[in-house]
Amino acid sequence: MNTRRLKAFITIVDMGSITRAADALHIAQPALSQQLVSLEEHFKRKLLIRSQQGVVPTEAGKVLYSHANAILRQLGQAEVDVLDAGQALSGRVSVGLAPFSVAATLAMPLLTEMRKRHPGILLHLVESVGQAYSQLVSNGHLEIALLHGSGGIKGLHYEPLVVEEFFFVAHADFDFDDEGGPVNVSQLSSLPMLLPPAYNFVRRAIDRVFSQQGAAINIVGELEAVKSIARAVDAGLGVTIMPKAIAGRIQSESRDVIIRSIADPGIEETLSLCVSDRTPMSEPAAAVRELLLELTSGL
Repeated sequence: MNTRRLKAFITIVDMGSITRAADALHIAQPALSQQLVSLEEHFKRKLLIRSQQGVVPTEAGKVLYSHANAILRQLGQAEVDVLDAGQALSGRVSVGLAPFSVAATLAMPLLTEMRKRHPGILLHLVESVGQAYSQLVSNGHLEIALLHGSGGIKGLHYEPLVVEEFFFVAHADFDFDDEGGPVNVSQLSSLPMLLPPAYNFVRRAIDRVFSQQGAAINIVGELEAVKSIARAVDAGLGVTIMPKAIAGRIQSESRDVIIRSIADPGIEETLSLCVSDRTPMSEPAAAVRELLLELTSGL
């Protein structure tokens, strides 16, 4: 076993093709295929399923992919730690910030404060709507994530930080029964809703409460970006429901947008700090975690 084979395997899985992986690694395809054969012989397991469309990992391959990412990241951090022993903290730390949450407001404070305290740490911030952060932490692509949810996934540790209350957001000229106070779910069921896709945790929380109340949701658009939802609401194309921090951001970008709390019942979701409980946290990652806890404690 050597790290060269592990890196080759990771590249094959990421590329979904042995041919593309060979090009990316600048080695001949037969040599790369032989490295894969050596890995499968070592583990006595088939690691990839091959087809005309490319390759996908088997269940054993998925396990190796997760461990290989963690091993290579730890090796890289070990080299940095040895070279910088006794010096200031340095190294790369990957952090996921859930975009439809208060976590999305922390990117600039996190970058600013890390530059002051630990300028040697390179922050890699991920703010993607199309990937499951819990899976990225599990397979080693992220070391830390701030995400919606409170746990229950094997191999991950969740630390609940904030319970986010959701608010109704609409253009001031939108025709709905508004007396300036809280709105309830029954009032919202007939309104044209602009929401994230069904896989999004914000959407799941909204769907759950509406379902519990036996209320339908009139969805007229599913948008993956907060900015797109904000523009559509500002244009009067529909209304939305967002966590308080995102609702406030939408309102701040347009003088004609109003927000209202939701009652009977309220809608909320837990924001948690998620890390792997299988891989030891590096010293730079621990420093980032402490800063994230500090920043969220003031929310």
